[in-house]
Amino acid sequence: MTTASDPSYPAHWEADVVLRDGGTARIRPITTEDAGRLVSFYEQVSDESKYYRFFAPYPRLSARDVRRFTHHDYVDRVGLAATIGEEFIGTVRYDRIGPDGRPASAPADEAEVAFLVQDAHQGRGVASALLEHIGAVARERGVRRFAAEVLPANNKMIKVFKDAGYEQKRSFEDGSVHLTLDLEPTAESLAVQRAREQRAEARSVQRLLTPRSVAVIGVSRSGAGVGAAALRNLRDSGFRGHLYAVNEAVTTDLLDGVRAYRALGAVDAPVDLAVIAVPAERVPEAVAACGEHGVQGLVVLSAGYGESGPAGLDRQRELVRQVRSYGMRLIGPNAYGVINTAPEVGLNASLTPAPAPIRGRIGLFTQSGAIGISLLSALLRRGEGLSSFVSAGNRADVSGNDILQYWYEDEATDVALMYLETLGNPRKFTRLARRTAAVKPVVVARGGRHTPAGHVVPGTRLPDATVSALLRQAGVIRVDTVTELVDVGLLLASQPLPAGPRVAILGNSESLGVLTYDACLAQGLRPGAPQDLTTAARPQDFRAALAAALGSAENDAVIVTVIPWVNEQEPQDDLAEALRDAAAGYPGKPVAVVHVELAELVDALSPAGPGAAPATAASPRPRPTDEEGGGFAGPDVRIPAYPAAERAVRAVAEAVRYGQWRRANAEAGQVPAYEDIDEAAAAARLADLLADVGDGVLTLTEPDAAALLAHYGIRVLPTLPAPSADAAVRAARSLGYPVALKTTAPHLRHRADLGGVRLDLATEADLRRSYEELTDLLGTADELLPVVQAMVPRGVDTVVRSVIDPAAGAVLSFGLAGVASELLGDTAHRLVPATDRDAAGLIRSIRAAPLLFGWRGSDPVDTPALEELLLRLSRLVDDHPEVVGVTLEPVVVATEGLSVLSAAVRVAHPPARTDLGPRTLPSY
Repeated sequence: MTTASDPSYPAHWEADVVLRDGGTARIRPITTEDAGRLVSFYEQVSDESKYYRFFAPYPRLSARDVRRFTHHDYVDRVGLAATIGEEFIGTVRYDRIGPDGRPASAPADEAEVAFLVQDAHQGRGVASALLEHIGAVARERGVRRFAAEVLPANNKMIKVFKDAGYEQKRSFEDGSVHLTLDLEPTAESLAVQRAREQRAEARSVQRLLTPRSVAVIGVSRSGAGVGAAALRNLRDSGFRGHLYAVNEAVTTDLLDGVRAYRALGAVDAPVDLAVIAVPAERVPEAVAACGEHGVQGLVVLSAGYGESGPAGLDRQRELVRQVRSYGMRLIGPNAYGVINTAPEVGLNASLTPAPAPIRGRIGLFTQSGAIGISLLSALLRRGEGLSSFVSAGNRADVSGNDILQYWYEDEATDVALMYLETLGNPRKFTRLARRTAAVKPVVVARGGRHTPAGHVVPGTRLPDATVSALLRQAGVIRVDTVTELVDVGLLLASQPLPAGPRVAILGNSESLGVLTYDACLAQGLRPGAPQDLTTAARPQDFRAALAAALGSAENDAVIVTVIPWVNEQEPQDDLAEALRDAAAGYPGKPVAVVHVELAELVDALSPAGPGAAPATAASPRPRPTDEEGGGFAGPDVRIPAYPAAERAVRAVAEAVRYGQWRRANAEAGQVPAYEDIDEAAAAARLADLLADVGDGVLTLTEPDAAALLAHYGIRVLPTLPAPSADAAVRAARSLGYPVALKTTAPHLRHRADLGGVRLDLATEADLRRSYEELTDLLGTADELLPVVQAMVPRGVDTVVRSVIDPAAGAVLSFGLAGVASELLGDTAHRLVPATDRDAAGLIRSIRAAPLLFGWRGSDPVDTPALEELLLRLSRLVDDHPEVVGVTLEPVVVATEGLSVLSAAVRVAHPPARTDLGPRTLPSY
């Protein structure tokens, strides 16, 4: 008998999932303790659904049925249940079968699968989620195919199998549809899985941001405190739905003008969103009341959780478990709140006092409430509005990944700004960010290099520079400060993307123009000579100069520099109108303004400034066209203004780089399929190597490493040991002169600068003399571990690596060999699997890349061969998660071809779940 507490119980199969409608459910193995739940579940299923399951009327389960469906060995017989609270809402099971269709055990690799979903929960994607998870379980247990018998009238279940994306066969036998599914993940099944994930997670956030009714739990009668503030902000910001206040001690029908109740259960209407502002020890009671009332989502403002220490962290984990047990989602705890400026919603469930931010095209996500306040204030001061705002606090449930899923399809959001203190799942974040960045900019400021208190998501071992490189690969605009976050966001929200790096500079100050010119060069832009309009320039002069610069085919963007007039006061509204008039005539090119002590000009250029129609809930700005790439034309032209040249130029430069990324990634790269790769042979070799390995990591011997790499077309140049001078001579005769003599002692390996390498030894005499020099200078042969290797054509020495990070997954790295590159950290990175486009960009993104392309008259090396090596290694680590680390050093890249002189490979048993596994919410 197996229970959840037995050692054989596969706890790692438990998972929380988001369903199609945005609610959550828990999927877990069925145990013998579930007999009562199974019977209750079956009683709630309609007769029609029972008929579809058993192909005959089957009103109730017999005792034998209950035993069969609750007793599993979790190898040949497996049952999973989807639950909400303690109740089953759906079940799935498989039974391993042999070729004759009768029960079997391994090595039989086919199983019969069957589902049953409670009628009230059909259409929520329960069966699809169960199929993903039972498929992953089956693959783990060596099952490669599912067989299913379905009645022709059971269209819903046929569609579940059809839409899964697996390769399948269908036939009609004995009055039923016989389906066979190949469980090996395919590109189509992975695409289906991720599309479902996106829709479900986006819908779960949408439910939080578009409630029709909100209850604030914990509103004080005195009007003081967090709960009362949240209630006032909701009321004063014009929330369009129903609003309720909850306080167990209330004695009146109204609190602060809002209908008040002593308990949430007394509200005789549905409540979509609850804002909880009670002490942490009373939050479980409030969550339970919300779950019983059918609330869809929570914003927990209460503190006293992970940020307060180990006890608070335990409280936070329990909070998440409780919230998800009711099928709800959670923002917080220790959250600042959420805002949605959509006119039909008008939601300000935050601690930001009314008036709420104006309607705009920027979506803003922060983990920190303090940073959220700072960003909201900065955007307000500069006249910019928001589409939505989420400050998730400890982000124990809803995270930046969920918000990205929502913004991807949100037509009200054109620019995504994110302040993140940690990247809990960099692999998923970069995947989502890449997809989102293909249609709208994603700008990220990272506020910490280590996991802060309260954030229970696992950190990454990758250096911050590596994480930044991976974000850049995904098209994310990475900035360093919240000021830069606002600066870049303002430009992207109001201006089109520049077509290139050519920047025109004009203004009424020569010195400010020169500063701007220097800043452009520092950012890698191509500025033209600054045009000095002199201090006598009037608004009409700015208009004419800006129009000319924008109209020139030689410019991709324009930066206008402005200082105050000395002799007389020129109305700044006139200058703003002149600049807008000129920009409106050329909506395809961005304009930015650098000013000195001209605060009124900033106001005049903002949406709410004179001469520009203010953005309101009733009159949102028109969306930019795809051809314009962002920004707005017409009477509502906005031009961002900056108090320093460096800030304006940084914003323009980031827009240029993002535009280049968008154009370069308009067509997705490909992962080449090399015909000489033998994936099956590599898998068999890995299985043999790991047969006697426990939970640790095995470093392969050089022959084993070379043999494994050879299955993927990567040839490692052989080396022969040379424990004595005579042995070195015999090795050289076997390999053929000229040869290299190298030490392999750990402290000397790959350190040619320490004298442990002798090259181009053409004769036996040369070899014996070098051997004697090495042993006299550096130590005995036993200490040096010398080897002999054939010489290869001269070229550029490089290093190729792949490592597995627990959060980011497999990362491919490239750099030049040598102390200088290591000291300067001149290494580039890409996530695996790398495409041909990734490989080409990888070798070109290091600072020393010119050495590969003919620097100072040298011959360019064979970069196509280097790209192929990177792609082959990427395929190896992607196909085989057992490979946890590879170092190829040095890789000598010549004018024709390359040579891998040494390889180190580490392997281990793969984790139970990988990125190709079923959809699941994080569980910390």
